Amino acid sequence: MDFYDEIGKMALGSRLRRLSDLLTEEAAQIYALYGVDLQPKWFPVFYVLSRGEERTITEIAQEIGHSHPSVSQIVREMARKGYVKEKKGKKDGRKNYVTLSPAGEAVRARIQDQYTDVGAAVDNAMKSTQYDLWKALAEWEFLLEQKSLLRRVQEEKKERESKGVQIVDYAPKHAAAFKQLNETWISTYFKMEPEDLKALDHPREYILKKGGHILMALYEGRPLGTCALIKMADGGFELAKMAVAPEAQGKSIGWLLGLAAIERARACGAGRLYLESNTILKPAINLYHKLGFRKITGPPSPYDRCNIQMELQIST
Repeated sequence: MDFYDEIGKMALGSRLRRLSDLLTEEAAQIYALYGVDLQPKWFPVFYVLSRGEERTITEIAQEIGHSHPSVSQIVREMARKGYVKEKKGKKDGRKNYVTLSPAGEAVRARIQDQYTDVGAAVDNAMKSTQYDLWKALAEWEFLLEQKSLLRRVQEEKKERESKGVQIVDYAPKHAAAFKQLNETWISTYFKMEPEDLKALDHPREYILKKGGHILMALYEGRPLGTCALIKMADGGFELAKMAVAPEAQGKSIGWLLGLAAIERARACGAGRLYLESNTILKPAINLYHKLGFRKITGPPSPYDRCNIQMELQIST
């Protein structure tokens, strides 16, 4: 136990597996104690069939929460032992149904005392503990059904890495990164257009001198994301040229850039933010919705790739 105390929660799966292995080993000895020739891993399938109803493998798998291949393998093993038999269904001859054989029924009769004693032993053991393991397991199963451990770790990773992101104003030293980030992003899904080259080759003249802004996202000092606010005639801004380096995906850079852009527009007294995008970019569209943008019908776009226009009303 010193190892698990040292490594802590990172070994949750290993510790549960250790407990499972211990209980499985003792379960085999308990079956032997009662003269029941049954493998512990067969028990869920055996118990379902011991109710006396014929069941398909799919039905058994759904009830006990195992995969279809796992249940199929167990049924084959039990069939070789002579404990189950398969037959065509009475109502649907296309399906194979599994039932206990006479040998399986004999095991069912012998195992009743074992059920009684094991149930009492577990109850008494739980009375000696501070925490109810059974309820805790049910709670953990429910939590992981709502959100997997993998998803929870991914969220924690994103949260930790996002703390290393710094949003700064564009400077001349960022010119190459601003262009490269956008060229990479655009070329991945579409093709460069004349309007792109105007902004990327001359950001100072095309964006900054006209009252716009460019934001850069630095991760560990490296420029890995960017977006621009292009001044519009009505006093609002167009959110444009947002791009994140492929290797920086999953660090919330797009989200942080979006929030920073909204705050910059608000600080400048803008009443709205406008953007143009394409619906094949589902993660980007989802991000814009999350930031509060809504679809609108705007003026014709100078970009061939644009098929959706969105707007965010800003309260100052």
